Amino acid sequence: MDNAQLLKGVLEGCVLAIIAQGETYGYEIIGALEQAGFEDIGEGTLYPVLTRLDKNKLIQCRKAKSPLGPVRKYYTVTSEGAECLADFKFRYRQIAASAATILFADEKEDYHES
Repeated sequence: MDNAQLLKGVLEGCVLAIIAQGETYGYEIIGALEQAGFEDIGEGTLYPVLTRLDKNKLIQCRKAKSPLGPVRKYYTVTSEGAECLADFKFRYRQIAASAATILFADEKEDYHES
């Protein structure tokens, strides 16, 4: 199975969770995703996600001059975004637990979602 299809379903929630930690910009979001183990997430993947989140009023964007030069877009989560993130986490945990029950049924140790 293609990783891109699996990733597509969770990337928006993960990006929203990163932004919910505090105001941030694209390059920092990519770094946080890479640090968490997501590979090959570049601007071409991230910016369409940010555009969808903004269009759906889950995040807001402000432009400000960067200390290093050009103007940056800084993102924060809206109240609607915080509600959406809470719902995403709840649904993700349910789906992950159900899938783990099936996928890891033959393993000796139980898979537990925290």
